[in-house]
Amino acid sequence: MSSTNPKESWNSRIGIILAVSGSAVGLGNFLRFPGLAAKHGGGAFMLAYFVSFLIIGLSICWAEWAMGRAGGQKGRYSSPGIIAAITGRSNFKYLGVLGVLIPVMIYTYYVYIESWCLGYSVNFLAGNLDFQTGEEASAFFGTFVGAGADGSAFGFGIKQVGWFLICVFILNFILIYRGLSRGIELFCKYAMPALMILAVVVLIRVLTIGTPDASKPDLNVINGLGYMWNPVKTIVESQDADGIWSKINEVVGENAIATATVEAAADSSLRVRDVSLGQQLLNFQLWLDAAGQIFFSLSIGFGVIINYASYLKRKDDVVLSGLAATSANEFCEVGLGGLITIPAAFTFLGIAGATGSTLGLGFNALPMVFASMPAGQFFGFLFFFLLFLAAVTSSLSMLQPGIAFLEEALDIDRHKSVTILGIITALGCSFVVYFSKDLKALDTIDFWVGTFLIFVLATIQIIIFGWVIGIKKGLAMANEGALFRVPPIYGFIMKYVTPAFLLAIFALWSVQNIFGYNIITGQQEYSAYVKDLFIEPNNVAQFSVLFIIIVTGFITMLTAIAPKFKTSNEGDNAS
Repeated sequence: MSSTNPKESWNSRIGIILAVSGSAVGLGNFLRFPGLAAKHGGGAFMLAYFVSFLIIGLSICWAEWAMGRAGGQKGRYSSPGIIAAITGRSNFKYLGVLGVLIPVMIYTYYVYIESWCLGYSVNFLAGNLDFQTGEEASAFFGTFVGAGADGSAFGFGIKQVGWFLICVFILNFILIYRGLSRGIELFCKYAMPALMILAVVVLIRVLTIGTPDASKPDLNVINGLGYMWNPVKTIVESQDADGIWSKINEVVGENAIATATVEAAADSSLRVRDVSLGQQLLNFQLWLDAAGQIFFSLSIGFGVIINYASYLKRKDDVVLSGLAATSANEFCEVGLGGLITIPAAFTFLGIAGATGSTLGLGFNALPMVFASMPAGQFFGFLFFFLLFLAAVTSSLSMLQPGIAFLEEALDIDRHKSVTILGIITALGCSFVVYFSKDLKALDTIDFWVGTFLIFVLATIQIIIFGWVIGIKKGLAMANEGALFRVPPIYGFIMKYVTPAFLLAIFALWSVQNIFGYNIITGQQEYSAYVKDLFIEPNNVAQFSVLFIIIVTGFITMLTAIAPKFKTSNEGDNAS
């Protein structure tokens, strides 16, 4: 089998490990994960997270590595081509369309967020982020990203995102233009160690903060760590006229708990109680969030790993490489992100400042934290610059699947495919940036592609691996050249447990986040994403979904007509 385009490859095992780790290490590690852990009571969340990692994370990770390498040995490097080749079924190529659509669509808004990180790091150096109140931080963020009105993001001062977005977009395409080894691998070899070093420096600073305000002794780093990691939570509840108890707030620290206990003793409508680990684990939303975080943590279900693995050699160890890449990511997420963000926010802002959305925590709360910290201007720069490096390693991985697809579908070289993808993503990014009011376009695409479709693709991939290819053949593919083999128990897990767990989680997630049905209370109200499309139509949300459909149609059309995506047993394999 030959090709008009020479096969690219990784230069070293450490290169592919760092590249895959880089695709996974991003904003989710340092912002999303700590926020979810704090929201659900760190100890309980970590248990659910670890279970999800074993059942979903490793299973899909190893499946993607094995299928990708097998597809590469058949001369296929894009998701449609890989799935058609390894299953021997041409029609299965359409299932691989999601493996191109997801990373390309996510890139159109992820590069926008990436530019925020660079912009915030520069503004910290310039001394523009010395916020005293949450209102100041929110106002700066809204102006910087153009959240106040559509079109307002196209500003080009240092306090606006315009120039930063252009610089970041160009940087990504310069690196992707250079190719797999001279672009992605080379950058990740330097960027990944650099961001880890920066993270360790910031972590040391956070852990040595102590108690910055002597008048608030409970607001210290130790209690900040306890707030995030303690398995048992102490909460204050109030009783309404119907005798129903509801949570008011959580309390952390001996003084805060003692004060709350005294107040509850004097008021019969209040009570203080501990929520055990077992009680927290009965919260199904905790399991939904833990499973969802695994996708973000490991870049599984994105179409990235299966593409990266296709450039491996036949005897390259995918089992050990996959485990090493996931371990590096978990170190960044749990060992660095989990110890920096929430403890810092808690120490300076209390519980209220340590909770909230990912963007609110990252771009509103944390700048206030660094503004209150000695030498905060410098450490704020370091933190947002490490976020920027992490974001670049992730965004590069989102471009490569599209490059590989265009090369195969149109039988063109890398330079031409980079040009075409650059036009597509520039149009998509312009759409997201123009409709910046309340970040509606970004939020809509993130929900339907960055969450919903990722669940779908991950489920498709594990079913193909365990049921279409067959678990025995699949494990044999994975174990070829392996220093140590996939544990035999994973044969059962990957064939039965992982698909069942994924389908159950996906069903519960859809019931709650799309149809708005609360299983616990029995109340039902359609989610804002459904309302935006059908009930209370929002033009930007509708245009966003239409854009997703148009790109899907374009990728599907190319998949249908490309000779290389037809299997050899149909007598039309690519030459």
